[in-house]
Amino acid sequence: MSLSVDARLAARFAGRELRGGLSGFRILLACLALGVAAIAGVGTVRSAIEAGLAAEGSALLGGDAEVSFTYRFATDEERAWMERTAAGVSEIADFRSMAVVTRPDGTVERALTQIKAVDTAYPLVGTVGLSPEMPLTEAFACTPGPCVVAEALLSDRLGLSVGDSLRLGSKDFTLAAVLTREPDSATAGFGFGPRLIVRRADLDGAGLLEPGTLFDSHYRMLLDPEASVDAVKDEATRQFEDTGLRWRDARNGAPGVAQFVDRLGAFLVLVGLSGLAVGGVGVSSAVRAYLARKTGVIATLRTLGATRRVIFLTYFLQIGALSILGILVGLALGTLVPLTLAPLIAELLPVPARFGIFPGTLAEAAIYGVLTALIFTLWPLARTGDIRAATLFRDAMGAGPLLPNWRYLMVILALAGVLVLTAAVFSGTWGLTLWTTGGIVFALALLTLAGFGVQRLARRAHGLARGRAALRWALAAIGGPRSEALPVVLSLGLGLSVLAAVGQIDGNLRSAITSQLPERAPSYFFVDIQKDQMPGFLDRVEGDPAVSRIEAAPMLRGIITRINDRPAEEVAGKHWVLRGDRGVTYSGPLPETTRLTAGDWWPEDYAGPPLISFAAEEAEEMGLSLGDEMTVNILGRDITGTIASFREVDFSTAGMGFVMAMNPSALEGAPHSFIATVYAEEEAEAAILRDIGNAFPNVTAIRVRDAIDRVATLLAGIASATSWGAAATLLTGFLVLIGAALSGERERIYEAAVLKTLGASRGRILTSLALRSALLGAAAGMVALVAGLAGGWAVCRFVMETPFGIIWGNALAIVLGGLIANLLAGLAFAWRPLAARPAQVLRARD
Repeated sequence: MSLSVDARLAARFAGRELRGGLSGFRILLACLALGVAAIAGVGTVRSAIEAGLAAEGSALLGGDAEVSFTYRFATDEERAWMERTAAGVSEIADFRSMAVVTRPDGTVERALTQIKAVDTAYPLVGTVGLSPEMPLTEAFACTPGPCVVAEALLSDRLGLSVGDSLRLGSKDFTLAAVLTREPDSATAGFGFGPRLIVRRADLDGAGLLEPGTLFDSHYRMLLDPEASVDAVKDEATRQFEDTGLRWRDARNGAPGVAQFVDRLGAFLVLVGLSGLAVGGVGVSSAVRAYLARKTGVIATLRTLGATRRVIFLTYFLQIGALSILGILVGLALGTLVPLTLAPLIAELLPVPARFGIFPGTLAEAAIYGVLTALIFTLWPLARTGDIRAATLFRDAMGAGPLLPNWRYLMVILALAGVLVLTAAVFSGTWGLTLWTTGGIVFALALLTLAGFGVQRLARRAHGLARGRAALRWALAAIGGPRSEALPVVLSLGLGLSVLAAVGQIDGNLRSAITSQLPERAPSYFFVDIQKDQMPGFLDRVEGDPAVSRIEAAPMLRGIITRINDRPAEEVAGKHWVLRGDRGVTYSGPLPETTRLTAGDWWPEDYAGPPLISFAAEEAEEMGLSLGDEMTVNILGRDITGTIASFREVDFSTAGMGFVMAMNPSALEGAPHSFIATVYAEEEAEAAILRDIGNAFPNVTAIRVRDAIDRVATLLAGIASATSWGAAATLLTGFLVLIGAALSGERERIYEAAVLKTLGASRGRILTSLALRSALLGAAAGMVALVAGLAGGWAVCRFVMETPFGIIWGNALAIVLGGLIANLLAGLAFAWRPLAARPAQVLRARD
């Protein structure tokens, strides 16, 4: 017959069989629907955020475009260009400082705050939310002035109410209102303290914006609607190419947030693919079980002359139609759930989100679902054609070769390659995709071997269980030809592997941040110390017996613009050192704690052309060599120096570390301040902060433990999101368990009937079924633990570059979780075998 005739005949057979309903396919539908829904749901939320960022870019940025400078304000020439180009300009200075409150009893409270010093034009776009409600201009006009507005977190820490007084630097201010909404907050990035907004003019005399102070200036601009943003950007970068100007516009108003959301979304999609892989195991098991029940039908068709192609197409069309139904259900769930929960999700997000139906996102999820269904259904379908009719009449669907025909195998491998390629293209993270794929393949291979190993071990241990009837029956069932060991270990094990890896990564990251803090990290970073304040500062901290170590250095920041007279990115690519400005210091003699890896340090009295000592590891990553020339823009001035040495810099200690150091004569003339790190006993920290704050009110203290707590909180949010993704994978695995239990229910009923006939009690049969489930669950948990530990180690070692240690609490929970999950699934389907009447079951079996 021709292919078209076979296809028509197969379609008729498939249609007739589908009239029988969805019996046997509910697990297939649930696995596909859940996996596709997870990917579609994550994609919908990500697309909603991207739509919100695109639609409200101007509001997020605070204007149509922004130019920024580090540690300086715009020059007269730069400001004149902005006034000519834009319809409106607003100037902002952003920096950290200490807010101080003196109580009536004389006690002093201090808190770190992130200050935004604004002009009268702020905000150009959007509105500032205050409590009590009032315009920002009215808040700044309060009496007694000058006045500020601050987030509730700051007022709560300092015990402030509206109308109370606080000190910034050497000047007193009145809290006029509580800041409830900052329209451009998404552009601020990571801050160490709650926000406080003040007029820049009111800071005169406070001593906070002196030359060398660490601050960023931002100039928001409203452009003519007909102006070309690209043309304005080109003009700005052309005219001020060497001044350290940084450009941003409303098309990417919050690039840090957008990038974070995109990366997290991509990671969660890959976690969702792990869930689909688990679901694929369930799909394959469901197809295999369905075909096993259709042995009589297939045998009849083969006897009547149906070709292998007709039989294959008959069940391929059936399963294909049901797979499409499962995918459509998943797409509906992945769209409707985010839309239903949109108000709640929007409330939790720090950026605007515009929820809707995104065809591209749904198409991506559908492609993943189709490829997964094809990969996991072709394998059992391909084997039907290799089994003879006589074999089928003997109800031996499990007979035949383990692997399908090589042509089907090549198609399956090709589809798997397309799935990986699709995931890499859609996620945009080739490295993470390949790592995830490798992890899934490794886990599946390990779990498959473990499944066969459990069967073999059960057969060997069967003889050792003499006198323990229930255990002996359980081992016989696990090691038997129709054992559930492989599908149980695969489905439950892969879900637990993802959960174990996420738990180990999260635990090790937290450990890397917090466990070594007392030994390695300083108590405080002190910034904005003026040169004439350094002697008094050192006298205070060096004379304190609770202080074990002090490091101080001059502090400037610069942007690397050129390497060997070529644009820096042409030489070093998108390396993190080139993204924004970096810390620069100078030193005459070689510091005692510095170890050179190559080159020589300059003489203490060196006064020649600028020389640079660069961080060795970063230099290797950027492809730098001794003798290379590097141009660094510092405060709008280009300084070109020669790399004279490389040195070790450990950024993991939370201590002082500079990517670049120069000889003193290259930088001493530039306005700058000093920074210092102080290592002290925890009980002495409050006194040090009080004394430094009283003596030098302009100096800002950053408590390292507080900063680390904020990082830990951020990591907790990421870990929570990934844990929910892993939990979805585990839920899919539990569905596969249910499918495996359902498919083996007939065998357990027959087994229980035989045992009852031989005199076994219900209690002993139930014990046997429970032991079987517990042993398989524990085996799956232990194998998952090995796979999860390997995955966690690889990510920590090669991606995060942090030390790895086993988090035993998480590890033991994984094994226990596997045991309990499979035990519950087994017991849930134990009642029908226990209730079966032996006479009816055995007569039907004949």
